[in-house]
Amino acid sequence: MILFPSAKINLGLNVLRKRDDGFHEIESVMLAIPFYDVLEVLEHHEFQFHQTGLTISGTLSENLCVRAYEILKKDHDLPPVYMHLRKEIPMGAGLGGGSADAAFVLKGINLLFDLGLKDSALECYAAQLGSDCPFFVHGGAQIAKGRGEQLQPIDLNLKGYYLKIVNPGIHVGTKEAYAGIVFRSSHEPIEHTISLSPDKWKDTLINDFEASVFALHPALQIIKDRLYSEGAVYAAMSGSGSTMYALYSEKPELTFEDHGYLEKVLSL
Repeated sequence: MILFPSAKINLGLNVLRKRDDGFHEIESVMLAIPFYDVLEVLEHHEFQFHQTGLTISGTLSENLCVRAYEILKKDHDLPPVYMHLRKEIPMGAGLGGGSADAAFVLKGINLLFDLGLKDSALECYAAQLGSDCPFFVHGGAQIAKGRGEQLQPIDLNLKGYYLKIVNPGIHVGTKEAYAGIVFRSSHEPIEHTISLSPDKWKDTLINDFEASVFALHPALQIIKDRLYSEGAVYAAMSGSGSTMYALYSEKPELTFEDHGYLEKVLSL
């Protein structure tokens, strides 16, 4: 079985408060985008995990794909599997690639071994792996609340827009990003902001991580300013960074190649 875990971007990200359980209360619109890893899952005589493409740090037991298999194995009589992950989505980039990979392992094993798990059950398993993981069970466009696991699908039509993503290779740790958050006194509900046309988002659809992360990594502000100077309708950082993205009404050129950044233009 071959699957294609997709990246995501955050359209706005309000960090509302720190919760008693140590997590943060957030609200954001998460949008799956056509930028993929490749995941192969097969029944095998022994468990094996093979990875190519971009290098993933950490031990095998820490790998989210392996952990996804293990949490299902606790509740279901699963045979060993062979997994091959071709990693194309950069890590620590705010694109949710690792979370997508883990969610697609859950989905793939559910189908491969006919476990009969409904999406709600898969989302519960996914929530054990990370706050972004449940989103990738459905994908599409969803409003995420709580610590990111409370999801509500929305009708968001960006057909006809082009998306440019620019990743400068800066790793921003989630703890690092949250440590610098300065809470705003008020937030416009994300449901209202996202209902406006994209050309109204520039000053209303805010990622609260940008202020602190840009202070640590000024190159990100420079990228954002350049995206707007090139004619972007809307530009922002995804998640806690460091990927910057922009929406265009006309197909943009690749303009960051001379910097050695990962840069893609995608049709929505």
